Amino acid sequence: MYIRKNLRWRVIWKFAWQGLVVFTLYSVLVCILYRLVGLRSVSIPWQPVATLGIAVSFYIGFKNNGSYDRFWEGRQLWGSIVNYSRTWAIQSLEYVTSVVDAPGVDAPAASRAELTLRHRRLVYRQIAWCNALRLNLRRQNDQWDEQVAPFLDPAESAEMRRKQNPPAHLLRQQAADLRILREERGLLNDFQHVNMMTSIEQFNNLQGGCERIKNTPFPRQYAFYSFIFVWLFAALLPLGLIGEFEKMGPDHIWLTVPFSVLVSWVFNTIEIVGHTSENPFENEMNDVPMTAICRTIEIDLREMLGETHLPPKLAPIDDILY
Repeated sequence: MYIRKNLRWRVIWKFAWQGLVVFTLYSVLVCILYRLVGLRSVSIPWQPVATLGIAVSFYIGFKNNGSYDRFWEGRQLWGSIVNYSRTWAIQSLEYVTSVVDAPGVDAPAASRAELTLRHRRLVYRQIAWCNALRLNLRRQNDQWDEQVAPFLDPAESAEMRRKQNPPAHLLRQQAADLRILREERGLLNDFQHVNMMTSIEQFNNLQGGCERIKNTPFPRQYAFYSFIFVWLFAALLPLGLIGEFEKMGPDHIWLTVPFSVLVSWVFNTIEIVGHTSENPFENEMNDVPMTAICRTIEIDLREMLGETHLPPKLAPIDDILY
């Protein structure tokens, strides 16, 4: 996610230079054909070009609204992941504290070392789930050893890595641990168990929401025709402008070049903005900063465990927070 208030010129140029080159060469060619070659037939009335421009602006505006909605929904989902991760840590620490009255359970008192181990396992697995979900969405499962494995037991990490959907199985393992805490260890009562299972249900819903965005591409008919319409308008624009500038005098014909390039660049930039917002989980410049969010979750949850040696928050790289 780009966080600088104003875009740097190199960022603008990165997305603009190809279009500017094409628009400039094409406009110059139209002027040469019209003025130097004398091919007056390239000029067309301005009114239909203007009408097309209005239609294209409405179309790409509609498409961009849909693209932004996808980004914003992705950001809301990850905001909820942050909130429920904190809730999970609080539940793990405050519910799993001592032996509770559980029908049919005759469990020995849990030692402080056992409680600490169970707290750490539940909280660390949640951190692992966040990172595993991020890697799964970005198709970066090759980073498992660095991003997920440190938060799991080696055997569990190896088992989860072999799964088709590791985040889903991590949640299932959380549920299995809760069952053990309730039925075998007597460390959760029914109310606490239901509350924590509700949190797992929320994590499943949030994961499903992210996967729905990831696995459902932005409708190609909107994206493709938006691109076609913008370039069709850019192709007709100098043909409509050249006759209008000629009315101001023969030498004014060359004003077609800067004005058509400027208007075409504006329309093309709007189309590019929508295109770069279509898929918010691709680890690109304008995507949801899942890596930074995962680091924030890690810091918050490990601090709740009482740890003091915490990793720093991620800083933006070239004004981009990943």
